[in-house]
Formats: sequence, structure tokens, C-alpha cells
Amino acid sequence: MKRYEHHRERLLTSSRPMPDFEVVATQGPWLHRANGARIFDGSSGLLCANVGQSSPAVRTRVEQQFSRYSFGGAAVVRPHVQMELMDRLCRAVGRPEDSVALTTCGTLGVEVAIALARNIARVRDGKQRGDMVTSTLSYHGNSALTLALSGNHARRPRPEDALGLGPGFPAPYPPTHAPAHPGRGCDASCAQEIAEEIDRRGAQNVAAVLIEPVNGTTGGAFVPPDGYLKRVSELCRERDVLVVHDEVLTGLWRTGTSLASRHWEGCEPDMVILSKGLGAGYTGVGAVLVSPGPAEWLRHERADPLPAMGTMATHPLMAAACLGVLDELEAIDRSAFTARGKRLGEALTLLNGTGPVLDVRGLGFLYGVEVAPGTLWRVMKAAEERGVFFYPFTGAGDPVSEGLVVAPPLTATDDDIAFLTTALADALNTVG
Repeated sequence: MKRYEHHRERLLTSSRPMPDFEVVATQGPWLHRANGARIFDGSSGLLCANVGQSSPAVRTRVEQQFSRYSFGGAAVVRPHVQMELMDRLCRAVGRPEDSVALTTCGTLGVEVAIALARNIARVRDGKQRGDMVTSTLSYHGNSALTLALSGNHARRPRPEDALGLGPGFPAPYPPTHAPAHPGRGCDASCAQEIAEEIDRRGAQNVAAVLIEPVNGTTGGAFVPPDGYLKRVSELCRERDVLVVHDEVLTGLWRTGTSLASRHWEGCEPDMVILSKGLGAGYTGVGAVLVSPGPAEWLRHERADPLPAMGTMATHPLMAAACLGVLDELEAIDRSAFTARGKRLGEALTLLNGTGPVLDVRGLGFLYGVEVAPGTLWRVMKAAEERGVFFYPFTGAGDPVSEGLVVAPPLTATDDDIAFLTTALADALNTVG
């Protein structure tokens, strides 16, 4: 492996101001290093390794499918394993009658959702334009289109490269929205700004509002005010505008419920985009779930052909791996899982005000720990020295905030959670 070290700079990928480490084996949430030590995965890799690594269930599913056939276009070879995945996935998230489009990653899932929403809006409502309205704190993928739509300050393209697109409303969180209503926090009434943006563009020109029900890694696990998502749905339906939830990061129990939106009543979206937790780091995958009513318009004689999902979009080995992930997720004891997530939240909340910690927020197995400016990489280095690594969030506001995302695999044990929180507390005290 060392013979490739001098080629590292040729690999055009993201980096960090800390050395990477050599991994020689894995077991669940633990990575075994070449130096004999092991390190705990405190952020599920890139917020995707939700069932840990080296899963026997995933391996079994892939081997079974491999012996049948490793590739078959879904329009040619009858897609048995893909249809099994569709059925299992829809039932798992409580949307059993949804139609499903499978893609190769979350970014393509968002792009396909945009295409489907525009198709529905044209056929159902006669709309000529298909604008997508997004928030100032959003991140929806890394293609030219999705980056242009998103509000993530660190990843937005230069203005001249943004295709004339950009976010349309402020996210209901303090870093970007507090100046709009001094003296009080955000609440459900903040959704009115979405309605104002739709009306400004003209509802006849807007296909959908694309929103993360719980903020991911842009601001660092911000949770919307009670009633906000319900009000968003009400305002959109009054205007014949679809609601699309980007649950690429939060879906499949990351926030403690099958979908993040399940924490609140009355906010069921027309479409849901899933990805990270479905592939769980074993395969690239994206899934767009479309509720029965809107899906019928996609089959209308006036509808455009469905968008091409890509050569590998309904890959049978991909579907098999996802079924293995669902096997793992559905084997988790729900009561123990809920209690473990509660203990994680309680332990992290106690760190608020410790050393450089400015704020702790989140739900379930997704938390953001915001730290004082200039301390993030020292905290992460100290944590890694104590046997746990985390993923940094890109921040929000002015000056831009910084912090780390605490998001352990959903299969972590009580001892794992205790190790993580103890190591992080020690690291913060050292830096503080």
C-alpha cells in the first residue's frame, strides 16, 4: 500500500488539514489501523455508514444476487430484486403505496426528483416553468444544477457559473434568520416567507419546494421549529406546489424515526429523496419516493417520458446490498435504539458550554456540536488521539460557524456511545 503514497496528490478528492490514517480492517463502527490501534467512527463515515462495516447481512445478499446475475437492465431482465427493494423500502418508511425511482447517488436522486416534479406540475397543473424553491442553508448535491440551487456557502458556484439559480427563502434557524425577527426565535410563522417567494415568482411558475426537514451538514443538525414543516405543506398545497423532502442524510432512522419528518404531524411530503442510509456505505444509491396521487400524473398520456436514470441506476447488486442494509436496520431493537439515542443526546447536551462548545443541537443519532472559531481542527485532532473521529460541518451565518457532526452508526452499542461521548468530552476539555 505504501507504494502509492507519493501519488496521493494526484487523487482529486477532498482533504483536511490533518493526516489521514491507514485502515487494515473494520468491525461494525470500529476501524482497525495499521499501527494496531482502533478508532471509532463517530460520524458514520460521511454520514452514510449507518449499520457499520463488514455486515454479514449485506455480504449474504450480495453473494446471493451475484450467483444469479451481476447486471441486467431493468427494462430487459425482469427486475425482481429491484422490486423487492422498492416494496421493502416503502414499507420501512411508512409509505407503502409510493412509486420509486432508483438512481446511483443522492445528487442524482435530487436531479431525478426535480425532473419528476416538473413533469407532474406540467401535466397536472399546466405549468410552463418548473422552478424549484430552496433555502439559504440547504445542500442538495454536487452537480452543477444542485449546487446552483443550494444555499451552502462553501460549495455554491461562483455567481457567473450558478445558471441564474439560487436559494429563495431563509432557513428557520438563528444563523441566517435571526435578524429577520429580532427579539424572538424562529417559529412556524417563518414558513410564510416560502409563500411570499412562491407568490413573487408566480405559483404558475413553481413546481416544488425542495427542503431538508432537518438540516444536515451545512449548519450542523439544526431542527426546525414545531409546526414549521406542517405550515410549509399547507402553504404549498394552497398554491398547487409540490413538497419534496431531501432526506438523503436524515432518512432511515438517522434522526430516530424512519423519516425525519415523522417527528411532526401534518407534513407528509409529495416526494422523498433517500440515499446515504439506504446504501450505508456499501453501495452508491439514491431513491425517489413519489406518493400515489402525484405518481399517477407521471403515467398520464401527456406526461413526458421518465428521465433516464443511468446505466447503473437499477443495478441488481446495488439493490441486493440495500436489502442487506434494510435487514440490518429492521433487526435493531426499536425500544433500545430509541433509549440509546436519548442517552446520546443527553450526554452531548451536557457538553454545551464545555471548553470551546457554543451550542449542541440535533435529534436521534444526528447532532451538531458548534465550537468557538478557530478551535475545530484542534478538537478533532484531540478526539482522534483519544480514538474517535468526526465529520466537520461547513457552517452558517456571519462570521461562519464551525463544528463537528456527531452521528455514530445506528448499530452502535451502549458501550460504544459511552466511549464516544467520554472521548469527545475529554478532547473538548483539553482544547478548552
